[in-house]
Amino acid sequence: MPTACNVPSRTIFTGDNLDILRGINSECIDLIYLDPPFKSDQSYAAPLDSEAKGAEFDDVWTLDDMKEEWIDEIEYRRPALFHLINGAKLSHSESMAGYLTFMAIRLLEMHRVLKTTGSIYLHCDDTASHYLKGVMDALFGSGNYINNIVWKRATSHNDPNRYGRILDHLFLYSKGPNPCWNLVTTPKSDDELLTAYPSKDERGRYRSADLTGAGTSNGESGHPWKKYNVTARGRHWSAPKTGQYAEYIEQNFIPGYREIKGIHQRLDALDQAGLIHHPTKGVWPGLKRYADADAGNPPQNLFVEPLGFTNYSTKGGEYTGWRTQKPLALLERIIKASSNPGDLILDPFCGCATACIAAEKLARQWIGIDIAPQAAEVLKDRAKRELQIPMAEDDSKSWEDWSPLILTAPSQRTDLKPDFPANPRSEKELMYATQKKRCVGCEHELPLHVLTIDHITPLSRGGQHVISNLQLMCHTCNAIKGNRSMDYLRQQLQVRGILADYLSF
Repeated sequence: MPTACNVPSRTIFTGDNLDILRGINSECIDLIYLDPPFKSDQSYAAPLDSEAKGAEFDDVWTLDDMKEEWIDEIEYRRPALFHLINGAKLSHSESMAGYLTFMAIRLLEMHRVLKTTGSIYLHCDDTASHYLKGVMDALFGSGNYINNIVWKRATSHNDPNRYGRILDHLFLYSKGPNPCWNLVTTPKSDDELLTAYPSKDERGRYRSADLTGAGTSNGESGHPWKKYNVTARGRHWSAPKTGQYAEYIEQNFIPGYREIKGIHQRLDALDQAGLIHHPTKGVWPGLKRYADADAGNPPQNLFVEPLGFTNYSTKGGEYTGWRTQKPLALLERIIKASSNPGDLILDPFCGCATACIAAEKLARQWIGIDIAPQAAEVLKDRAKRELQIPMAEDDSKSWEDWSPLILTAPSQRTDLKPDFPANPRSEKELMYATQKKRCVGCEHELPLHVLTIDHITPLSRGGQHVISNLQLMCHTCNAIKGNRSMDYLRQQLQVRGILADYLSF
């Protein structure tokens, strides 16, 4: 069951998105778009004279990025994913395995927070796309794969000794069988309209469409109409009664058209309205379908527009100076197709906040997360410029009313029910028996009163106060661990030689 989100809309977090994601309620997000590092083996920094100055990140990966605690959690929660990452390590490199581990542990949380009616778009390029596709199949299920959308981000690129790399990939997955989907069409070009609608009358361009269907009928639809005998040619009459064009006919030419029951009566009404083309040659009349009613081209999985920022001037407008920034129109296209007004959008690698700005423009709620503190300032600067929010104190909607909530620490989940006794003493006694009276760090057997409760995943990193995240350890181990991970504690105990004979790693 979907839950209410414990994070208000228009919130931007600055910090590690894994910690932030762990603090968001389960199944409360309608749409996730992520534009993570692509494993480009490069370091990125925004120019000093740009809005995003100071923002930077390394897209270089090593074995150090495969944290032991992440690997353990992946193996426990998704064994298939664990084996896939090991396969990437053998077939590609340790660097790829480190990158996929970084991505997988975060995608696990994204899967958890997404509603069953929600969708996720993972933006990447061909560097790791085939491995990321496997990760998404393991997490969301191959049956929930919808599309690989190919975005033509540039018109050309000069890559020595190979074909120019001008394409990105967006993997679209749903969490359940009935994701939100809105048919967002694009208008036909003038050339396309001329080709699709070659004829013209006083009402505009049209094409002659078939008024019959395959097969004969013993009913009225099989009877001759005017000079045309459809049954003799193995057909039957099929004048539209429902659908978009029937609605267009009713609104523009024949009031009450869709209420006409008889097929011959509909044919008569269409003919009287001048909507049937009677050919001088040929055997069939045709229904005039006008270009004005054309809904446009349905969406395809090749996006040739908008282009990325590398192929036109980056001066002014929406460009912030961040090298990997994506166009606003691209995010608007995605958000329109896979969400409705009022839905909650999450971008866990929000960078210069393009998804947040697009969501705001389209009347959606949103949450953004980025490791760079500059992301919040870039968001505010872009909002003032691109959303044209009034600044005057006497306006009904002021900047102060709109201003986003900026947080640096994870929220506490409200969808978890305590699974331990309300009495803290009983809580400790329960864990003390489970741990066989030993500290989980140094594994020394100790009295209950010298052990203290510790959160395995610290609260500051999105951990929750539930029994599955609690353990007992001695004061020394607790002081060494602080708000860091168990992996860090084990390393420190080994380095310091504290009761090394008792350690069991």
